[in-house]
Amino acid sequence: MTTVSITLQDWRAWQPGRAPCDDSRLSVDAHPRGASVPAMLRRRLNASGRAVCDMLSELDSEASRVLIYASRHGDGDRTLDMLYALAEQEPLSPARFGMSVHNATLGVHSIARGNRRSLQAIAAGGAEVAALFSEARGYFAEGESDVIVVFSDAPVPERFAAHVDEPTDLAVVALHLSASGGRPIHAQPSDSTNAGHARSPQPSDVIAWLLNEASLVCPSRRLTWTLSP
Repeated sequence: MTTVSITLQDWRAWQPGRAPCDDSRLSVDAHPRGASVPAMLRRRLNASGRAVCDMLSELDSEASRVLIYASRHGDGDRTLDMLYALAEQEPLSPARFGMSVHNATLGVHSIARGNRRSLQAIAAGGAEVAALFSEARGYFAEGESDVIVVFSDAPVPERFAAHVDEPTDLAVVALHLSASGGRPIHAQPSDSTNAGHARSPQPSDVIAWLLNEASLVCPSRRLTWTLSP
């Protein structure tokens, strides 16, 4: 069976509170603009949603590429607010419900930019990076030349923080992936001794990997990814 190759063409990232670096592809601005989205739509987006739309407008300026989005926890704050409203027998906001679903940010982006390609949203219990790369390979095997993958996450609401094994950083990263022509991404089995001690990869870990600050490991899949020069 032939393995479909995967390469990195470009990337953008957002991680507020991180120390600034010399790479302009990383933003640490606490308040992303979301300038590609009209004001009436933009007001529905939280900070990470605006950051996603900013990245997609740069990596897919013609709004013509397949988009794959992943988040382990999604927007827990909106969901929790709706549960509180139900408990108080208050009416639910259709707009709040619409923005709480996993594909909401891609939906806003597609409306604003007119992207009519496949838009996919996934969660993978801590293996989101592996899932994103796997889905990208699937599109390449079907003939797509490139795709955009987005990985976004945020801390869970304080009420649930004690039930989360791994604290989550607020960060978003978007990768323009292709089947050829960019920097090859290689997956290899992780050392079983070390893999169990690594946390599930978060967007902040992918950012550190892109900046050559750390390796990228998925302990549940026992995989390590390397990025060729």
